[in-house]
Amino acid sequence: MTPSAVSTETARHAPAADPAAGRDSATGAVVMPCPPPEHEDLSRLRVVPVRHPGRVVLAVVVGLLVAAVLYSFVTNPRWEWGVVAQWFFAESIIRGLLETLKLTAISGALGFGLGLVLALMRLSPSGLISGVAWTFSWVFRSTPLLVQLLLWYNLGYLYERVSLGIPLTDVTFVDARTSTLMTPMLAAILGLGLHQAAYAAELIRGGILSVDQGQVEAASALGIPARDRSLRIVMPQAMRAILPTAFNEIIGLVKGTSIVYVLAHAELFFTVQLIYGRTQQVLPMLLVATVWYVVITSLLSIGQYYIERHYSKGAVRTLPPTPLQSLRARLTRHRSAPKGALA
Repeated sequence: MTPSAVSTETARHAPAADPAAGRDSATGAVVMPCPPPEHEDLSRLRVVPVRHPGRVVLAVVVGLLVAAVLYSFVTNPRWEWGVVAQWFFAESIIRGLLETLKLTAISGALGFGLGLVLALMRLSPSGLISGVAWTFSWVFRSTPLLVQLLLWYNLGYLYERVSLGIPLTDVTFVDARTSTLMTPMLAAILGLGLHQAAYAAELIRGGILSVDQGQVEAASALGIPARDRSLRIVMPQAMRAILPTAFNEIIGLVKGTSIVYVLAHAELFFTVQLIYGRTQQVLPMLLVATVWYVVITSLLSIGQYYIERHYSKGAVRTLPPTPLQSLRARLTRHRSAPKGALA
C-alpha cells in the first residue's frame, strides 16, 4: 500500500474535527479546548482598575502647588483681606459694578445686533453692500479700542453741532452741541459697541457658513420660505459654532469696560482707582475689582454651558449631564458600589 493510500485510509477512519478545536503550531496536532467549569463562582472575582502612576505623581505635584499658593494667600498679611472684605460690598463699589454691567449689556446688545446685520450684508450678492460691511469690520478691527473711545469722546472737535432733520428743508428735529450730547457714557457705549460689532460680524458669518449648504438646498426643495429656512434651519445649527466664541467676546467685553476709566466714567475699575488713590491701599482695592470680575465671568460661563447644552439637541442623541446631575450620579455610584470592590 502506498503512502498516499495510507494517509487516505487514515483520514477516512479518523473522527471529524471539532470546529472549536485548534492546532498546535509546532506539531500540527489537533488541540481540544478545555471545557469551562460548570459552576464557576464569579462573586470571588475582584475588578482591579488600571493603574496610572504618572497621573498620580502629577496630581500630587499639582496638589502641592495649589496648597502652597493657597497657604500664601491666607498667611501673607500684605494681601490685607480685611480691607478687601470692608470694601467688597461698599456702596460706591456696587454703583461702579452696576455701571459695568450696564455698559456690558448695552454695548453687547449693540455689538451683536449690528454684527448680525453686518454678517448678513457680507453674505449679500451685492458687491456694494458686501464691500461696505467689509470696510466697517476692517476699520474697527484695525483701530485700538482706546483710540476709538478717545475719538468718540472728542467728536465735538470735528463736528461742533449735531443736527437731525429733513434734508433741503428748514425742518430740524435735533440741534445741539456735540460736546453736550457726547457724554462719557455715550462715548463708551459707541466705542465698545461698534468695536464689538466688527468682531461679532465675523464670528456670526463664520457660524452661518459652517452650516452645510445641502441643508438650505433641501429646505428650498421642500418649499420652505426663506425666512423659515434662516430662523428654523440655518441659525439653530449655526448657533453651535457661534456660541463659544460669542461668550468669549462677551467675557472680554466685561473686562474691556475697565478701559473706560480714561473717560472718567464711574464704572468698577475707575471707582476702585479713586478709592485707592485716596486711601493708598492699592493691592486690596485691586483685589476687590478682580474678585468682582471673576464673579461676573463665572456666572457668564455657567450661562454659556446651559445655552450650549440647549443648542446641542440636534447634534447629540443624549444631552450632556448638568453639573448637578453629574454629582448626583457620582454619589449614587459610590453608594451602590459593593464592599471590597473597586470601580
